[in-house]
Amino acid sequence: MAKSSKQWLRRHVTDPYVRKARAQGYRSRAAFKLLELAEKEKLFRPGQLVVDLGAAPGGWSQVAVSKVGPSGRVVAVDLLQIAPITGVTILRKDFRDPAVTEALEGARADVVLSDLAPNLSGIATVDQARAAEMALGAIDFCLRYLKPDGVFLVKLFHGEAFGGVVARLKRAFRQVSVRKPAASRGESAETYVLARLLCSAK
Repeated sequence: MAKSSKQWLRRHVTDPYVRKARAQGYRSRAAFKLLELAEKEKLFRPGQLVVDLGAAPGGWSQVAVSKVGPSGRVVAVDLLQIAPITGVTILRKDFRDPAVTEALEGARADVVLSDLAPNLSGIATVDQARAAEMALGAIDFCLRYLKPDGVFLVKLFHGEAFGGVVARLKRAFRQVSVRKPAASRGESAETYVLARLLCSAK
């Protein structure tokens, strides 16, 4: 095993959020990022329709379905397989696939979550560009399927493309703010952007 892999494994095993996720039944430590943001930003209400893009392994969908309750709906979308989650509609599709539109049954989402990330090549500029492209695709998804007063939470990576994606968000939404939850590792280039109040399909 490479030294970097050993270091990652050691950090993962000792990570307090990994331990908490196992103890509380969440599928990933990422659940705690959403839990923190949901509490601070009042993201969810019972009865909402939530679409989770890039949902595998399902930690964010677990949080969302617990918040919207039996009167709400969560649609989880990913190219990767997701084990069943009670109360969640799971689609093993590209989020641009017509099947996603069909699953919404003509409704618009109250909340769109995007934890989309590309398969990493290890080349920072390439990975950041791919992540930015996916984020822009998620913005286009919101322009079609998010309610005008809805909320969009998207993961971004700092790099050359970061400013361009944020600028695009600011053209599409009236309120845009950058957040770094405690569960997001300090050395990680990831950050989260919260956007509210859709403007138009600019």
